[in-house]
Amino acid sequence: MDQQLEDSIRIDAPPAAVWAIVSDVRRMAEWSPQVTSTRIKDGAEPGEGVAFTNRNRHGELEWTTHARIVRFEPEREVAFRVEENWTVWSLHLAPSDAGGTLLTQRRSAPDGISDLSRDYTEEFLGGTDAFTASLRDGMRQTLAGIKATAEA
Repeated sequence: MDQQLEDSIRIDAPPAAVWAIVSDVRRMAEWSPQVTSTRIKDGAEPGEGVAFTNRNRHGELEWTTHARIVRFEPEREVAFRVEENWTVWSLHLAPSDAGGTLLTQRRSAPDGISDLSRDYTEEFLGGTDAFTASLRDGMRQTLAGIKATAEA
């Protein structure tokens, strides 16, 4: 069962300018309230198949996740799959009818959520409902941060 979360924002900048910002997964800590740092394995540049780690924080709790970029389509989409919970996070860019770019962030779970992640969420992150609300809020903050960076 795919448990998808999604939010979008219109950015007053062309897709090429937004892509220049969001295609580098190492910058996620600039905008995400949960990600505190991202390191790409072996110093590679972002691209399809590239592995990286995220350091995350939720309140006092900190943990590391391992991910791999599964889609990297210039000026269209960057997506990565998180090993620990099986989710796929993506940023999709499209020209906006109102001008600029419509940026959509998604978290999908096409293979479901791992038992490890479900147990961790229940035991340490306040339960599924509370953590899902936190993720939704984090998506809004992340998109607002990317918009502010792209429009600056």
